[in-house]
Order: sequence, then structure tokens, then C-alpha cells
Amino acid sequence: MDQVMTRKPHEMLAATLSQELEAVNVLIRTRMASEHAPRIPEVTAHLVEAGGKRLRPMLTLAAARMCGYDGDHHVKLAATVEFIHTATLLHDDVVDESAQRRGRPTANLLWDNKSSVLVGDYLFARSFQLMVETESLRVLDILANASATIAEGEVLQMTAASNLKTDEGIYLQVVRGKTAALFSAATEVGGVIAGASEAQVKALFEYGDALGIAFQIADDLLDYQGDSKATGKNVGDDFRERKLTLPVIKAVAQATDEERAFWTRTIEKGKQQDGDLEEALALMAKYGTLEATRQDALAWAGKARAALEVLPDHEIRTMLSDLADYVVARLN
Repeated sequence: MDQVMTRKPHEMLAATLSQELEAVNVLIRTRMASEHAPRIPEVTAHLVEAGGKRLRPMLTLAAARMCGYDGDHHVKLAATVEFIHTATLLHDDVVDESAQRRGRPTANLLWDNKSSVLVGDYLFARSFQLMVETESLRVLDILANASATIAEGEVLQMTAASNLKTDEGIYLQVVRGKTAALFSAATEVGGVIAGASEAQVKALFEYGDALGIAFQIADDLLDYQGDSKATGKNVGDDFRERKLTLPVIKAVAQATDEERAFWTRTIEKGKQQDGDLEEALALMAKYGTLEATRQDALAWAGKARAALEVLPDHEIRTMLSDLADYVVARLN
């Protein structure tokens, strides 16, 4: 794999799918309008138009195009996926009491928590309206299940985030909820709407699932060894926020009694002091958990690439394979 890609895979996908993406953007702007509550488009536009990659809707469009779809329902499904994603971000920022997202003030900071929660609810409702318009009960089933899984994952994360009993299995459940569920639903519905074979639909689900897991593991690892300018996060933010992510979970699993007492004080009880982040990094280095986490991310990216093998030979398949490489390329 080339460590330096002249053009990023998601940029190549965006260029290839430019007409469909523009149709998605038009549909999003149309459906986030509200005749009776002008605050809804104000809040929604702040987040939807904040310069995100539109990765999830792009996955829906890519899957449908790769499987030979020539209708327009994939545009509605791509907008649905983006609305679900945006709704969860609005809710997450309230739950996490966040003040910044993508380098800009969050909606809950600019307006208030009530507005963020209610506008998020509105977007969920809009997303279900769009799903119904495709007249596919299976699509509705997939996206409804994904929405439930996302909510379930967020609740699980609340209880598991600072609990030292959280193991890698629970971590994976959380990741599937908060990230992978929407990735896999986005790719799966693209195949379903295109009338792809069951084997291809299954492969698209597995690709999205593995891609989402690789993406989140990489994100969690970069919190401890990333470039703050590139990631937009300070090194150790997850530690300071007492979030048990994979590098720490692996260190806790191997900890001595004394080391476990350190993790209990800093993560479970939140009694942190100067030098604790450095001590946490030293313990992760002692047990090689950063490298082990990196290997896990690479393995999931490999699973994503492998899932694509049963899909049609298409330029988009190559881009999706490169995308799996790209989400972990930043770890090299």
C-alpha cells in the first residue's frame, strides 16, 4: 500500500459520484426546510453544511452504482443516511456537553440543548419519510434496525466508558453502535435498492461493518499518538474525558494490582493529576497496546477489502478498497 496517496479515495469517490452527490445535497436542503419552525433549517444547516466528507451517503451511492442501479431511490437513501448521521451528532454533542465539532462551535453551544435534541428528532422523522418513499420494506427494516443499534450503542457507551470491567467484546459492541452500524446500513441498502444478489448484499454489509470498525479503532488510537493539527483533537483527550478505548482496555487487561489502582483512580474515579497522561502512555508502551491496537485496525481494514471480492469488477470497487486502506494509512 502506498503510504502517500496523491488523491484521497473519498475525493476520488466524490468526483466519480459528483452528480448524485449534488442531487443528495439538493434533497437535503429541501427536506430540512420547515415552514413553521425556522430554527430547524438554521440548526441543521450549521452542521450539514460544515464541510464534512459526506462519507456515509457516498457509500450508499457507491454501492448502488457499483451494482448497476440506474434509478433515483439511492439518492433518497443517501440523504436518509446523512440525516440519521446528523441527528446522532446533534444528540451526541448534547450528551457529551461538547463545545466544538469540525473546528466550529456546536449547535447546542450556539443555540441550546433543547434545540439540538428537537432538531435531531426532526431529522430522524425526515429520514423515515425518505425511507418510505423508496417503497422497500427491506430498506426500511435495515435502516430502522441501524437507528436502534446506534441508540443502543450510545446508551451502552454511557455505562461502559469509565468502567474497568469493559472488555474488548463490549468495546466492539459500542463501536458497532456508534460507528459501524450506519456504515454497514449505508452500503447494504445501496445493494438492496440495486437488486444485487444476496451474496453481494451480504458482502456490502460486511464491508461497511469492517470499514466502520477500522475507522473507529484508528480514531481511538490517534487520540494517543496522532498529530493534533491533523486530527483536530489534543493528544490524550479520551484519557482526560475518562473514555475506555481499545489501547487502555488492552493495558488494563494486563495490569498489575498497582497499575490497576492507577487506572481505577484516573478512569473510574476521574481523580487525575499532573503526569497521569504520561504514566498512562508509559503503561501502554510497556504492554505494546498501541501497536496491538494498530494491528487490530489493519486487520479490520483487511476484512473490509476481502469482503469486496464477490462484488462486480468496477472502478468504484477499487476506490472502496483504497478507502479501507486510507482509514488506517494515517496510522503508519
